[in-house]
Amino acid sequence: MKSKPIYVEIPIQAPVEKVWEMSQDPQLHEQWDLRFSSITYLPRESEDDPQSFLYENKFGIVSVAGWGKSIGTHNKKDGSKTSSLHFGTAQKISPIREGRGYWKYIPTNDGTTFLTQYDYGVRFGLFGKLFDLLFRPIMGWATALSFDVLKQWIETGESAKSQYLRFFNSTLITILFFFVWLYQGLVPKIIAKHPEEVSMLSKLSFMDGESAVTGAGVIGVLEVFFGLLWLLYREKRHLHALQIVVFPVLTISSLIAMPSISFHPINLITFNASLWVLTIIGFTITKDLPKAARCKRTIKVDSK
Repeated sequence: MKSKPIYVEIPIQAPVEKVWEMSQDPQLHEQWDLRFSSITYLPRESEDDPQSFLYENKFGIVSVAGWGKSIGTHNKKDGSKTSSLHFGTAQKISPIREGRGYWKYIPTNDGTTFLTQYDYGVRFGLFGKLFDLLFRPIMGWATALSFDVLKQWIETGESAKSQYLRFFNSTLITILFFFVWLYQGLVPKIIAKHPEEVSMLSKLSFMDGESAVTGAGVIGVLEVFFGLLWLLYREKRHLHALQIVVFPVLTISSLIAMPSISFHPINLITFNASLWVLTIIGFTITKDLPKAARCKRTIKVDSK
């Protein structure tokens, strides 16, 4: 079964010329496009020749380099512009062997519709095709996220570097809160049924004995569910807002039930205070985060 080409489209409130500049200038392009760490244009003999370039993408200590050729059409009757692209790499570490695609810039009443469609062939035969079932969605997501970063850079003035810094810091915070809630719910409450957990619940409620043990387990399940929300729920800012209220309430309630926990070497006050401050930071940096979901991902027939 043939894989579908990757298609991404986004409206940008700026004239075609501005979007063209931000995407065709290699020094600007490499700043907002996750798929490239560097883009180097090669000299060409005339303006009519295709623009050849070299690209590189670094993933930690791994680097993938390749080549590309682009041809830009500047003067269409409807005011749109198109940039056709042929690209590839000889490095066997890359699942992509060679591909083709295009960028299109369509003027609208509100600015520009910026879109791309591209496809590529993979190496390594059947194994490469199976791996592409995972790799292709990642490439589509990276393209869409990059397009939204470009959109916000043009419309709000926030640099691509600043947006990516906020995005990846927010991702780290999300993973941390997923782990914290999952661990706190699963280990002390569900698996260990820790006496202090059961005792605090007994003092804060009318439950005791087995009912308190069961109640602690129910709370543990709710905490595990909340941890999963950090992975599944898109609006992380809502979760941060909820935690800004929840952490002080949990801390005060625990101190009322068991004041002695404030004297433990690793105690609830310092733990919750740290998470509360991190929640406030998370709430701040998640405002207007770039999102791949803002892009249209449905392929449409285009005659270019």
